[in-house]
Amino acid sequence: MKILIVEDNEPLGALLARRLEKRGHQVVVTADAREAQSSARAFQPEIVLLEAQLRGGEDWAAAQRLKSDEHTRDIPILGLVANASDAARALALQNGCAELSGKPVDFPKLLRLIEATAAGAAP
Repeated sequence: MKILIVEDNEPLGALLARRLEKRGHQVVVTADAREAQSSARAFQPEIVLLEAQLRGGEDWAAAQRLKSDEHTRDIPILGLVANASDAARALALQNGCAELSGKPVDFPKLLRLIEATAAGAAP
């Protein structure tokens, strides 16, 4: 599966990429919310893992840009947040995410969410 990771914590982004690549996924990582759209257009991932609280106050702006672009709007987005509360999930869904996962990352759970979200199934 092709996965785009948008994560401004570069060690975490690299760790997620390595773990996903070990499972046979193709991964591109960007730390910049503004690069997310151009990276998604070029790479055409099957899913985007998007940190919600990116530096620069971007929050969900990257998700909104991806969903408003005709070339990327159909790519499911899995939001990543430190506090995966019901309110945070509602906000993620409102801003174009298909699902939300918390941090610290529970990798087996994240893998299940990635597969379910990419397949369009409820986790």
